Amino acid sequence: MQYPKFKEMERAYGFDEVALVPGDITINPDQTDIRYTIGSLEFQFPILASAMDAVVSPSSAIAYGKLGGLAVLNLEGVQTRYEDAETILEEIAATPQAEVTALLQKRYAEPIKEDLVAKRIRTIKQAGVACAVSVTPANTKRLTPIALDAGMDILVVQSTVTTATHLSKSAKGLILSELCEQVRIPVIVGNCCSYNAALELMRTRIAAILVGVGPGAACTSREVLGIGVPQVSATSECAAARETYLKETGRYVSIITDGGFRVGSDICKAFAAGADAVMIGSPLAQARGAPGHGFHWGMSHPHPALPRGTRVKVGSVASLEQIMFGPTSVTDGTQNFIGALRTSMGMCGAKTIREMQHTRMIIAPSIKTEGKYLQMIQGG
Repeated sequence: MQYPKFKEMERAYGFDEVALVPGDITINPDQTDIRYTIGSLEFQFPILASAMDAVVSPSSAIAYGKLGGLAVLNLEGVQTRYEDAETILEEIAATPQAEVTALLQKRYAEPIKEDLVAKRIRTIKQAGVACAVSVTPANTKRLTPIALDAGMDILVVQSTVTTATHLSKSAKGLILSELCEQVRIPVIVGNCCSYNAALELMRTRIAAILVGVGPGAACTSREVLGIGVPQVSATSECAAARETYLKETGRYVSIITDGGFRVGSDICKAFAAGADAVMIGSPLAQARGAPGHGFHWGMSHPHPALPRGTRVKVGSVASLEQIMFGPTSVTDGTQNFIGALRTSMGMCGAKTIREMQHTRMIIAPSIKTEGKYLQMIQGG
């Protein structure tokens, strides 16, 4: 029986619902090119470390940079609120789960210290690696000049949902086109998950867009607010906006899929969906020596009135280098992400990330369970 509908709903897909089809040719993994370029900066691999206190500190940013990647430091986290940030991080890790949200709300109520903003950036720069920092739109005008003077290389303006047009009571909010003109360094903006929002953001002349609303392991925005688009579909939509903008202007804006990653296959699928780079958090929080001491929590967790995150235990399982490059003896895809990416690209016949974006994808909800009965019943 046919009947009118108030609205039509489309199907959207996450990582577990799709699969990549091998290519007609294959390539040796070591011949794949996975470099990532933004502005005049080039990185050896296209996996960014997310701007979360449990993932990125000045020391971990330096370590990640020396491996060839880019880590983003949260300028509104404990590193810029406390001189002795390590003591606060240890306290957060040691607090019982039932009490940790209240503790985070209390600790993040401490004012941001401008001298610490500059100090943390200079520490990273003095180590000889690129420094990317993250701010929310509300603090961009205040903190950006300080970060510029201290030597930041990349500015990330990040909130749960970011659009080119924001309505508020303020006389003049943050205008991204003016910001890009003023700082003259690459500006990454996020987060978004739709074609129109991505296209309008690109027209402000930003360098890259973060894609993903609520998929992170420690984020509860989807539960609290009901918003978000599964990452494969969100990435594909925003990549379509990139291609439209490229045709309009000849200017290429990177798509960075942010969040929702657990294993190497998720990363590979993000690139096949159209990403130029990905940003990961909880897998890196598992590194021995990570700032979170085996725990991970979201940027919106400490919100004073509506927390949208939780602290999750991730453990300390391997070195940062092992998680990224191996060697690994675990078989679940949680280590050697670079090896997984190169091998997947080789099997798909993609020599570059740009070629990987054109890999054929299929809807395959049984991809992880087909023929795996023994693994499932034996817990393998």
